[in-house]
Amino acid sequence: MSVLEKMPFSLLELASVPTGSDIPATLLELRRYAQHADTLGFTRLWLAEHHNMEGIASSATSVLISDLAAHTELMRIGSGGIMLPNHPPLVVAEQFGTLASLYPDRIDLGLGRAPGTDPLTSRALYRDERRADNFPEEVAELQRLLGKDIDASLGKAHAYPGRDTNVPIWILGSSLFSAQLAAKRGLPYAFAGHFAPALAEEALSLYRRLFKPSATLQRPYAILCLPLILADTDEEARYLSTSSQQRVLALMYGKPLYLPPPVTDMDLHWDFASKRQVENFLALAVVGSPTTVSFKLQTILKQFEVDELMFTNDIYDRSKRLHALSLLNGLDVSN
Repeated sequence: MSVLEKMPFSLLELASVPTGSDIPATLLELRRYAQHADTLGFTRLWLAEHHNMEGIASSATSVLISDLAAHTELMRIGSGGIMLPNHPPLVVAEQFGTLASLYPDRIDLGLGRAPGTDPLTSRALYRDERRADNFPEEVAELQRLLGKDIDASLGKAHAYPGRDTNVPIWILGSSLFSAQLAAKRGLPYAFAGHFAPALAEEALSLYRRLFKPSATLQRPYAILCLPLILADTDEEARYLSTSSQQRVLALMYGKPLYLPPPVTDMDLHWDFASKRQVENFLALAVVGSPTTVSFKLQTILKQFEVDELMFTNDIYDRSKRLHALSLLNGLDVSN
């Protein structure tokens, strides 16, 4: 029995552009990547919204969702997430209502309250910085717009398409605020352990402790997202992981975020302080051979009470990236 039959495994994508490649090639490769994951039986693939980040091609998130859904058959495709302060809830409801109409029961709407960009770009998006404080109200508005929307007859705007599509809404986060909101509203929750590992245990525990059943969800349901580098041997995986380490360094220094090729010696690229920062950023990274990764995942599942694991898979070589999915499909993390 594959691990995917025991616990749902899913994927998070930023459409990272490898150094030396371009956006068209990256998006075509992403399509093949999604098709491979779909064939293997992964549960879902989500795309993250970022803006004005050179090397990250997922800014038009709903457009990419439509493309990947059109080229896959079974896997759920969604946002991980739509940064709600950047968009009027009505527009989001219309877009995802349209997606749900095209691909019934296959679309997820993950929501975040961060801008997913820098202050200058936020202003270019016509974002009111105060709207981040309205996140709970805008989540509630989206629930209304995507539900039966009985208030539409009272003169309120409604989403058409969108109304009564009941697109599943997820709260995404890297803080205790998001955990509390998801629990209060009885919504599923996904924690960003791939870049905010420090609060993962506390946030996931808080979500379960405070969860209130709702018409949407009777029991808490939580995803933990982790960085994954999986290869045939531990040595190869450590080598391949230097690509993501270099990109975190680039993020720290405000440089373009192309995914660079791996290097044999990271000590030529960082000092002690920046190495510690990168290691803290990637503290939940799962790197190694199938045997090593299986053991690490068993350990993580003992530490965190989660219902699903989601992985980033930032490997520079596109063929090795596909191979990592096949290796993951064959793991056994049973206790």
